[in-house]
Amino acid sequence: MSKLRVGWIGTGLMGMPMCMHLVRAGYPVTVFNRTRAKTQPLCDEGAVSVASPLEVAQAADVVFTMLTNASDVRQVMLGPGGVFEGLRPGAITVDSTSSEPSLARELFQIGISKGIHCVDAPVSGGDVGAQEGSLAFMAGGNADTIKVLEPLFKCMGKVTHVGPAGAGQICKLANQITVAANLTGLSEGLIYAEKAGLNPNLFLKAVSGGAAGSKVMDIFGAKIVQRDFLPGGFAENMVKDLGTAIKEAQNMGGCFPGLALTQQLFLSLVAHGDGRLGGQAVCLSLQRLNNITSSDTELKMQ
Repeated sequence: MSKLRVGWIGTGLMGMPMCMHLVRAGYPVTVFNRTRAKTQPLCDEGAVSVASPLEVAQAADVVFTMLTNASDVRQVMLGPGGVFEGLRPGAITVDSTSSEPSLARELFQIGISKGIHCVDAPVSGGDVGAQEGSLAFMAGGNADTIKVLEPLFKCMGKVTHVGPAGAGQICKLANQITVAANLTGLSEGLIYAEKAGLNPNLFLKAVSGGAAGSKVMDIFGAKIVQRDFLPGGFAENMVKDLGTAIKEAQNMGGCFPGLALTQQLFLSLVAHGDGRLGGQAVCLSLQRLNNITSSDTELKMQ
């Protein structure tokens, strides 16, 4: 398994540390990023940087993509000079982008016609999970293919096979609905407590051990109090994911009012120019609704 040749496309906030774990685990890695200079830290550790997704595919048995959105995935996989042009039969693709279930199913079907195995495996855990190698992978696709990939996933975190093609992306959307609602509830609780005169740190201490406690509170509670909005994931990406979830909900004929409301709060954040802050900055949308201005507190941005 250590001889599997790995290709990696996308070395941003998440992709860089994820790929670095594979390089340091001894896998031969070929990497592509639109801004080639961003691959240099990986090359310093032994990876090889190439000029196109096609070249990545030609050099790899398994190709991972970690991109911004579904349109980027479509271009990289199916566009001219894309991954599918360079893969040999029997190769595997793993898309860890927060994308769309319909695209994952489409890639899976195209892969079948070419003898290529496609897996959708988005992640949860943010940049900290990527750096620590503790990401949660939600994988959709063939069980035997995912079993082959387990040693690679273990370098970056833990994988759970959640169903057929597209199921990984559906699971990620449900994850985002849950995380966004938790961030909104946490922010609202803190603002309520502080506006009523409570010390927000004492509020967190008092409730964190009870039913209100959560991993979201553990990770983001103190950051919200300290106005630390450095991104582990960008708020604008949450808007994108929740928008995809709304579209999928409409296709299912489902009614999810909390999803719609939460998406609007994140969308308001982006509309105010704060889309590149972390998701915990959704508290700013709630502060504005309560006539609490940013001048009331110092934003920690560096």
